[in-house]
Amino acid sequence: METDGSLTAAAPREDVALRDGLNTRLPGLGLLYRDLHSHPELSMQEKRTAGIVAAELRGQGWDVTEGVGGTGVVGLLRNGEGPVVALRADMDGLPVREATGLDYASTDTALSPDGEPVPLMHACGHDLHTAALLGATAQLAAHRELWRGTLLAVFQPGEETGAGARAMLADGLLERFPRPDVVLGQHVGPLPLGSVATRTGVLMAAADSLRARLLGRGGHGSAPHTTVDPVVMAAATVMRLQGIVAREVSPTESAVVTVGSLRAGTKENIIPEEAELKINIRTFDPAVRERVLAAVRRTVEGEAATSGAPHPPEFSELNSFPLTVNSDGATERTVRAIAAGGTQVHTMRSPLSGSEDFGLLATAAGCPSVFWFFGGTEPSSWEGADPAGEQPSTVHGNHSPFFAPVADPALRNGVTHLLDAAAEWLDPA
Repeated sequence: METDGSLTAAAPREDVALRDGLNTRLPGLGLLYRDLHSHPELSMQEKRTAGIVAAELRGQGWDVTEGVGGTGVVGLLRNGEGPVVALRADMDGLPVREATGLDYASTDTALSPDGEPVPLMHACGHDLHTAALLGATAQLAAHRELWRGTLLAVFQPGEETGAGARAMLADGLLERFPRPDVVLGQHVGPLPLGSVATRTGVLMAAADSLRARLLGRGGHGSAPHTTVDPVVMAAATVMRLQGIVAREVSPTESAVVTVGSLRAGTKENIIPEEAELKINIRTFDPAVRERVLAAVRRTVEGEAATSGAPHPPEFSELNSFPLTVNSDGATERTVRAIAAGGTQVHTMRSPLSGSEDFGLLATAAGCPSVFWFFGGTEPSSWEGADPAGEQPSTVHGNHSPFFAPVADPALRNGVTHLLDAAAEWLDPA
């Protein structure tokens, strides 16, 4: 994540009453975080996590609705007339075997949607997001004398697959609960502790994942001339796909095409009937997205035709993420509030090629949205590195089996960022 080195800074404001009592709350919140980290759950399977979230919210005095979009949880706190502010955290883990060596490292396993046993890890920090939002909801509920309005705490399932926000919206999120005036969210990353990074406009890429099933004609490995070899077809397709960005996307535009999985065959002397490719496309502009998606399909179909495939390829969508776009005025307003809380807020040079489904909530509601990244890495890990450049190779980023935010003070920071941002949008009492 590159920043331009500039930051929004302000003298810390005197009104930090929303933080009163947080120091007393943090030890218990830290234990909750460690428990969540030890027991991740796959996307749309977050039953245990959702139960913990619902119980915590009820204990804080929130009206709680479970099962929204499957395993989603929504907390509602009305406190007089005023704006409706939505705070969102994601809850799902990843099929990654943890290698952090933490004494609370996950050793859990689960069955994937394909029925295969997989290890589990909170390798993207969603456990920290969940714990931080629970810390913020506790503080906001405890200090209702300081603000007016309505709060929605949205604990979303299935971010990693792009299914969660859509599922909650399809289950009536905007019809069953007050429609928000702003949606706020955050993500922990390999930035130094105490820092926040964001930008106005496009923040993260759109992403589309496809499965392409290449259909050949199998046979004996000793007689390839009697077959249509889908392995050769798949290999040629992989190489040809790499030319799309190099030769069909302008140098002034950006896109990524990745083949992350190629599966075919069972034995070295059997030419199989089919091969499967899983393809991921990331773009930063809707027109480029449509052009690249069309080129991917054309390329796969063209290679199949060139190979003499008996049937055209079959395509299916695995997942789809929209562009994450920060609303201009709302972002500037929120950034000022977080900076006034004593945090260094850096402006990112360019959007990230990672993706999120966070933006769907505000788009559906027709309201502004603001999303930011906050640091979870010891500043000493960045010693000697350019803070405006890319992260050092020794720093483990999200989705790594070694990714482990420094729980203290990253958890506290995650809570205070949400409090500062929420307070900016709620009316003062």
